[in-house]
Amino acid sequence: MSDENEYTGAVDRGLEGVVACSTAISTIAGTTLLYRGYTIEDLAAHATFEEVAHLLWFGRLPTADELARFQRQLDDAMPLPAESFGWFHGLPTDVHPMDFLHAVVAGLSLHDPDANVLTYEANLRKAVRLTARLATIIAAYDRVRNGQWPLQPMSGRSIAWNFLYMLQGKEPSARRVRQFDTCLVLHADHELNASAFSARVTSSTLSGMYSSVMAAIGTLKGELHGGANEQVMRMLLEIGSPKRLEAYLDDALSSKRKVMGFGHRVYKEGDPRAAILKQISRDLTAETGRPELYEMSAAIEEYMHDRKGLIPNVDFYSATVYFSMGIPIDLFTPVFAASRVAGWCAHILEQYSNNRIYRPRGNYVGPRDLHYVPIDER
Repeated sequence: MSDENEYTGAVDRGLEGVVACSTAISTIAGTTLLYRGYTIEDLAAHATFEEVAHLLWFGRLPTADELARFQRQLDDAMPLPAESFGWFHGLPTDVHPMDFLHAVVAGLSLHDPDANVLTYEANLRKAVRLTARLATIIAAYDRVRNGQWPLQPMSGRSIAWNFLYMLQGKEPSARRVRQFDTCLVLHADHELNASAFSARVTSSTLSGMYSSVMAAIGTLKGELHGGANEQVMRMLLEIGSPKRLEAYLDDALSSKRKVMGFGHRVYKEGDPRAAILKQISRDLTAETGRPELYEMSAAIEEYMHDRKGLIPNVDFYSATVYFSMGIPIDLFTPVFAASRVAGWCAHILEQYSNNRIYRPRGNYVGPRDLHYVPIDER
């Protein structure tokens, strides 16, 4: 086959259907999502985020002793180093929170002696620091931009508990912590999603874990990936009332505007994470006195299924869940990152274990046989 037509059969729109690597971390089969062989329903009902992070990194759920040791490691890493607090008052805070998160992660790499050490042990230490600290960064950012001093995490508490405490300045209820912890479990990994793929591509160059996580943060920021839940909540608030819903959606479809939170590249019959979040949304909106948010969401789901045959994805119901927890809308995507970092680290560790640099070919469709013409003859 000649070079001219070698790649004419290439799939060149989003790599759809292309298998880019072998992985033992997670997979999607129909409407089933598995983390290391466990269904997401099983883990969401019983596991903590810390257990799931251990599962993703080490391939098995921890014993009681292993979990206690792992939690101590995360606990020790959760506070930010002293030098970082100057960044929160020196960097602009009137920016997108994902950009701020990206900048602080870059800053942390400058103070990590393991930053450019690629041994397995060093990478594990960095994975612990990054997973423990992203929630701390997000909460500190929100307090500083609101004229408040950041709170330090409390020892002996989970990432879910500490995030809600550091964000809102009060001890959260056990029920709220469990609900938020379930959200972290649901978002921790998702096969070869766009941000995980970015992390693997970057790590395949041996660039390092910080660079790889920063690439993933940049990828997650996009509204077609992690940023969709922000757009879902803004849409619900714009609609405002169930009475305006049908007219709003009719106009959106006739104008060919995308209704965020629907459709998925892989799931065609239902996203199992959305089903779990739907129940949490129903409970939370009722608890917080805003049941109309759930009612509108459920009505939009029915409308989109009937008119377009589309199903809600994980972003759709996570919007009302986070909003009902009092999390600012522009922090929805950073919260996604605080969970997904566990999956990113798992993919980076797996990539390093059997590395080969990603270097696909492109299907060239440009001209050929051109010749240089002197500039005064053009």
